[in-house]
Amino acid sequence: MADYLSVQALHKATPAFSPAVPVALLPYLAFVLLSATFALAFYFSTLPKEKIPAHELAVASAASLLGGFGVVALFCSVGVYV
Repeated sequence: MADYLSVQALHKATPAFSPAVPVALLPYLAFVLLSATFALAFYFSTLPKEKIPAHELAVASAASLLGGFGVVALFCSVGVYV
């Protein structure tokens, strides 16, 4: 029982969680990231096909990363904390 009481006291003494990115910035961050994803996806569709697709891979990877973070920011901005 002493372990539980010590953990409970520690829990009450710790500060509340504060996110690294302010919640008020999440809609703007989502808009910027998803707009960049759309722009890169359009750019990807206009690239000429090459034998070694290094440039295509870089553009597609950047669009994928920005899209993933943009969707998470969008979900968090509407209250679905994932």
